[in-house]
Amino acid sequence: MTRVAAIDCGTNSIRLLVADVDPATGRLDELDRRMTIVRLGQGVDRTGRLAPEALERTFAACRAYAEVIRDLKAERIRFVATSASRDAQNREDFVRGVVEILGVEPEVVTGDQEAEFSFTGATRELVGRADLAAPFLVVDIGGGSTEFVVGEEHVRAARSVDVGCVRMTERHLVVDGAVTDPPTAEQVAAIRADVEAALDLAAQAVPLGEARTLVGLAGSVTTVAAIALELEEYDSSVIHHARISLDQVRAITARLLASTHDERAAIPVLHPGRVDVIAAGALVLQCVMERVGVDEVIVSELDILDGIALSLV
Repeated sequence: MTRVAAIDCGTNSIRLLVADVDPATGRLDELDRRMTIVRLGQGVDRTGRLAPEALERTFAACRAYAEVIRDLKAERIRFVATSASRDAQNREDFVRGVVEILGVEPEVVTGDQEAEFSFTGATRELVGRADLAAPFLVVDIGGGSTEFVVGEEHVRAARSVDVGCVRMTERHLVVDGAVTDPPTAEQVAAIRADVEAALDLAAQAVPLGEARTLVGLAGSVTTVAAIALELEEYDSSVIHHARISLDQVRAITARLLASTHDERAAIPVLHPGRVDVIAAGALVLQCVMERVGVDEVIVSELDILDGIALSLV
């Protein structure tokens, strides 16, 4: 077994997985998995730059993760940075800070590479199950982008598009520096139009209509699942591989879009860092399910982190 540390730094959150991985079988034994909301992508869509306060929040999380990695004596580290740092003009500031703290350079991967990591992690426990039909369509709804990956045991096609919960919120729901509570019908329609255009783009590379099983990843999807399951506190063991229907997703999306900040904050399973962006994330999920034509989504707690960890061996 090789002890590895995988870090996924996205637009909204940064996450760490430390695990023992068997190079021969691909078995992964999790030792520590954690997530911190840092909003690295704050304002990137508007300014093209990573904000100083967003960088500092991210570096603070990196310092905490460095302690965990050191305490658990991980032998190999891989730091993958996704949408926000791909887009930023000042990404060298980000790279320099990560190297100083963790001793490894963040890999600003392409959307297609990100998609492959997500597919590998998400389908590791699903391939071969008698109750699930292939091909799988893995949809990873992030803060700045959404990845679509279709395949059976391996990736057949993938595409990353620039719609995510943070990007859609900042582009359409923020007025004079504050999120509209609740958003207007025109604002919601603008998000839907962006998502539909992105789905058109994704469909040029990924045969969305061929999917027999939709697998949903990342915080927007898992949070919608937690709300649908009426959990009082977040429980990944209950959420993992839960089946959430399209009707449930529609009802939750409508509820979130009609609510105020305080009403969303009162939902017990909603992380404080997602209060302002979850409505847009839920709408992205709803649009995807409607376009693909599926009645349910299988929610996976295994995702790009697991794919990054496996890639280290």
